[in-house]
Amino acid sequence: MTSFPMVSQSNMARLSRAAPFWLSAGLIPLAWIGAVFGGWTVILMPVATWYLFSAIDALTGTYEENADLDTPESDLFWYRAITLVWAPLQFVTLFGVLWYVTASGHLSTLEMIVLFFGIGVMSGTIGITYAHELCHQRPRWERWLGDILLSMVLYSHFRSEHLLVHHRYVGTPRDPVTARYNEGFHRYFPRVLRQQPVSAFKAEAAMLARKKLPWHDRSNPFWRYLALQLAMLTLAVVIGGWVGLALFVWQAFIAIWQLELVNYVEHYGLTRKHLGDGKYEHVLPRHSWNASQLASNWLLINLQRHSDHHYKPDRRFPLLQTYSEEDAPQLPYGYPIMTMAAMIPPLWRRIMNPKVREWRKTYYPEIEDWTPYKNATNPLPR
Repeated sequence: MTSFPMVSQSNMARLSRAAPFWLSAGLIPLAWIGAVFGGWTVILMPVATWYLFSAIDALTGTYEENADLDTPESDLFWYRAITLVWAPLQFVTLFGVLWYVTASGHLSTLEMIVLFFGIGVMSGTIGITYAHELCHQRPRWERWLGDILLSMVLYSHFRSEHLLVHHRYVGTPRDPVTARYNEGFHRYFPRVLRQQPVSAFKAEAAMLARKKLPWHDRSNPFWRYLALQLAMLTLAVVIGGWVGLALFVWQAFIAIWQLELVNYVEHYGLTRKHLGDGKYEHVLPRHSWNASQLASNWLLINLQRHSDHHYKPDRRFPLLQTYSEEDAPQLPYGYPIMTMAAMIPPLWRRIMNPKVREWRKTYYPEIEDWTPYKNATNPLPR
């Protein structure tokens, strides 16, 4: 386990560089303000997440410097620390607020719904983003923290689907998460909710089969996922009764919606070239949308440098590189604005379809017929 570094001038310098990535912790007091005061304060979390960081993006623009890839692990402590402490922070906030509002009874039904909508935005935008970072790491205890965060939003299978399916098949018809060209979010969302758990379970069962083990072997992580999620649901009922359970499930749904909005944006319309015999080219930076907006990358711990994440999935977030237009397609705005646009399909198509067509001309001028790449129901040969 990581030891706490001694305070020194060099450590303070590292802390100051990492400090902007701790801005997400500011959402914690906003949750409690909404719970205690009610009224208009219950909207503070989504307003801060979507609009405040977008406004800062507009003022600060992009940041395109890249960290030194030879940076030692010890220099990343203060960056990693926010991902390590977030699970207990979110747990205490989620269940503490749940207890407070159900025990005090001073909020109206509408205020509670809006408040837990905001908590779901926090759990999805921050919690799942941090879980994503943790699930990619080698230390088992970090992956456990990721599992705990995902169980708080009832989406534990995301870890298996993301690591075993998405990273392997991104940009191909075999990846449920890759949004197809011209596929609106309102069609995409129910599709991935249906396909993702199935593909995740099949991937884990296939791994067990290669070890000559049955799908129900205790090493299948789906047993752990089930136990953690049942524990969270039980705790919600114990703390808040049926109202507490309803509020917990509501915030989980909002968190999942936030995750899948981001997934939709990250790869919309981008495909890897089919090489024949069911094979595809290796994943390259060009197969994910890149965004270098400064503030939203602080909020999302560089998740918007997604082109590099898929190119080098084992890089910790402070070392993720950004790319120019020559190497990766660029989003016009950060994720907060792009996910809001995705909720309005005509607006989304007006913004992104020309960019996808330009991407095709730039990277694959030799492909004249894109019909086989269109969607998962018309896949290329495997």
